[in-house]
Parts: sequence; C-alpha cells; structure tokens
Amino acid sequence: MSTTQIVNEPMAMGRIPLIGEPAPAFRAQTTQGPIEFPKDYQGKWVILFSHPADFTPVCTTEFIMLAKMQPEFKALNCELLGLSIDSPYSHIAWLLTIKDKIKYKGIANVEIDFPVIADVKMEVARAYGMVQPGVSDTQAVRAVFIIDPKATIRAILYYPLTNGRNCQELKRLLVALQTSDKFGVATPADWQPGEDVIVPPPGSCGSARERITKPDPDTYAVDWFMTFKRLPKEKLGLPPEAKV
Repeated sequence: MSTTQIVNEPMAMGRIPLIGEPAPAFRAQTTQGPIEFPKDYQGKWVILFSHPADFTPVCTTEFIMLAKMQPEFKALNCELLGLSIDSPYSHIAWLLTIKDKIKYKGIANVEIDFPVIADVKMEVARAYGMVQPGVSDTQAVRAVFIIDPKATIRAILYYPLTNGRNCQELKRLLVALQTSDKFGVATPADWQPGEDVIVPPPGSCGSARERITKPDPDTYAVDWFMTFKRLPKEKLGLPPEAKV
C-alpha cells in the first residue's frame, strides 16, 4: 500500500507545474512522520527540493549545508521539505549515517530534522515533474520549488544529477521574493539585501515623463523605464537570525 497520495493534480502526470500555479497537494510519509501538503504549512514559505537517491555523495553535501542553514530559513518563515524516490527506512539509515560519520567543510554531527518525503512510487516526484526520462526513470533530478504562504509556486530551479545546488542562492532568492512582495519592487541581477531595488516601469507617457522630471527623493531614474530605489537592509525588517 502506498504511503503517498496526490490530493489534487490539475496537470498531466509528469508535467512541471509552472510559476504562479497552485502547488500540487499531497499526503506523504516522511522522516518526521506523515504530512499533508499544503495544509500543514499554512502561512509559511516552503522550499520543496528533490535529490536523486539516498547514500549519494552530492546529495549528502547538500543536506549538510541545508541543515546548517535551517535556522536561517526558519527565521524567514520558511520550512525545508526534501524528497527522494527511496523508502522511509533508507532515508532514516542515510540520515543517521550523515550524523554519525560524515564531515563536510568542517561541519560534522549534523542532525537532519527537516522532513524527507518517502516517494517510492514516484507519485509526488511525477506530480512536480521531478522525474525526467532523458536523465533517469528511477531517480529525481535536483528540483527546487519555492512555494509561498498561499501555496502558490513562486520560483523553480533545476540542477542535473552531477552538480550540487548553491544553498546560499536559495536563501537569497527567498529574501528577494519576500522583498518584492512586501515593497512592490523588483530586484536586479546579483541583488543582495540592502542594495538598490527596481521600481516597476510606468504605465503611461505622462507618468514616464514625470519620473524623469520629478523624481522621488528615494529613487533615481537611469531612463524612463529603469528606475532604482534605495532600500537599506534595516528597512527590510529581516530578523538577525536570518544572517543576511
């Protein structure tokens, strides 16, 4: 009997759900007990990420780094949720091995206490388009879905089996999304908290002209369509525990 159940699946099996769509709901067994998603995560951001298999070296390094950063994600009202196409027993054995034997970048004795979904029948992985036959029919690629408190998919990242994710980039993107939501702005390339943000382009000729001729004191226009706004880090309201 399967321990995983897809609750609603508005897309064809295996199709990648898109940014702006509701995250597919599911029930599943995890290393922290059964969960119902998104019901159990109401009001929180979630980073749902898949890894190819337990007892694989690249995945092990990712888990160590994410576990180390978990308090920083929690400070940003974000929960981590892992997944692989393995059984609960395999997950438990692997996580115990990480704690007892593995050291990476000077980090050892790491307790992985975020849930890891057991998805032996690939039901969640297929609902989220994590199984890509051009790579493997038996393993999930390194998918990342950032899901907001309304259970809407806000960002999607995919990495191949051979290359580990940049965990700091996942946090940076989360902060950028939260900043855009809170202040109604966009963030430029390589943006870091505290740097200038981008004001949405004007919607009329009159407002475009006014932006150039009567700029707001907190903004500066490079051209009518490209206006930056100063947004110091202290105005973001980020908790110190987030370490940004």
